Amino acid sequence: MWAHPQGARNARTAWPAYTRKSTEDGLEQEFNSLDAQRGAGEAYIASKKSEGWVCLPDRYDDGDFTGGNMERPALKRLLADIEDGKGDAAGQGGASFLGPPAATRLRGARQWRW
Repeated sequence: MWAHPQGARNARTAWPAYTRKSTEDGLEQEFNSLDAQRGAGEAYIASKKSEGWVCLPDRYDDGDFTGGNMERPALKRLLADIEDGKGDAAGQGGASFLGPPAATRLRGARQWRW
């Protein structure tokens, strides 16, 4: 994790981008909705570069997983990585939903949606 004092100006904040799609439809395509969600997230994070935001290179993509429960491999890995200090916050695509259980596990980490 990149430690920084609370409220520090231009402090570096590591953002993992989480994407999810409920069905497998279209996931076989070379460029699919998970790629589009990630691209939108990366563009948003890049627009905040002057505020110290950086996107973690790891992919947290759950294709063909419902948002109705926590049984999502990439979400579990993202939560574990944040709890281990790898990231400072979590971003998610508009179609993705971390859900209340995940938000509780993030323990105050900043969250946003693009």
